[in-house]
Amino acid sequence: VFSTMPLRPVTLLAHLLLLLHHLLPLTLTVLQPSHHPPVHMPTLVPHTPMPLGRSRFSAQTQLDLTTRCNSSCFHRGEQEKLMEQLTQKLAFETLYADGFRTLTTVDVEDEEEDADVGHLAHPSPWRHTRVKSRRMKRQIYGADGRFNIRGDHFLLDYPFSTAVRISTGCTGVLVSQLHVLTAAHCVHDGKDYVHGARKLKVGFLIPPSVNGTKAGLVSNKKPLVRWVRVKRTRVPKGWIQGPQEVSMDFDYALLELRWPHRRPFMRLSVAPSSDDLAGNRIHFSGFDSDRPGELVYRFCPVEEESSDLIYQHCDARPGASGSGVYGRVWDNELERWERKVIGIFSGHQWLEIDGENRDYNVAVRITPLKFAQICYWVHGNRLDCIQD
Repeated sequence: VFSTMPLRPVTLLAHLLLLLHHLLPLTLTVLQPSHHPPVHMPTLVPHTPMPLGRSRFSAQTQLDLTTRCNSSCFHRGEQEKLMEQLTQKLAFETLYADGFRTLTTVDVEDEEEDADVGHLAHPSPWRHTRVKSRRMKRQIYGADGRFNIRGDHFLLDYPFSTAVRISTGCTGVLVSQLHVLTAAHCVHDGKDYVHGARKLKVGFLIPPSVNGTKAGLVSNKKPLVRWVRVKRTRVPKGWIQGPQEVSMDFDYALLELRWPHRRPFMRLSVAPSSDDLAGNRIHFSGFDSDRPGELVYRFCPVEEESSDLIYQHCDARPGASGSGVYGRVWDNELERWERKVIGIFSGHQWLEIDGENRDYNVAVRITPLKFAQICYWVHGNRLDCIQD
């Protein structure tokens, strides 16, 4: 059911670990963490959208987003007007199927504003890293630890069934019956929408058995894809920087489908500390460009984390951008571990800290304010997000 390219002896153990991926909820229930109070959630208050005119769709899609950050990019002081600047970045553009755009500015209502800002202004030296775009090819660390997901029982099984293709060449994750979360750079280069966003579509895998192979058999045929048009796209202003440098902190976008799908979707969660993730691990499935037509799964521990980014060495290639990064998060109400999306896979980053170069794959972390923004995009009503 699971295959690697090429097959190595060590992958046999990895295959067993992947099978345990479905069994772990039964065993992890006995490893209950200490009780944590619920995360305080701010509320996003949107203003009336302002018309911007039509997009030119002049940008080229860049799947292999790689960034570089040195000491100067994370020592820039942004503390004086932190909430004001964050509010500006949480404004968002809406792109409609006909190319028309609007800009929606927002206010943030937060009874515990100081506490929330303190959470976002984590004293990590990597806070507010602003980076210049650079292309790099390598995103594999040591032996390739990725797995091709094959067979109906897995392609259509949760959580693998929540991964979808984006017509610009990226991956997305289903977060409601109508919405797909992906990376902003898959649809916008920071200056303009990419050419492929003009007729943006989301692809759902159809397993080989649906295409004529007997059920229960693993076919050598690659899955077909059923494409659904996107009704509108939302991108945070924090990503749309015009001629300025690209900021990975806001590399996320939400796509709204024209018609609802019938597959299970994965709920969002504010990203907890890696210490509060089961096994300190993250997982994601995507459509890596070096394995065309295949859904590729991987998992790995979190190496480092800042207030806005998750640094890890999960093997990935271009095409995996926009994958929903999830972990097993303890749900106090259900009293069990639940898979929830806590980030969006963005790309690759070189960090130069104290003269030392560090090489990571990076996911955008879902913070309380980003959760409030995405929740408003999904529900269209800020009141529905208070108790979400």
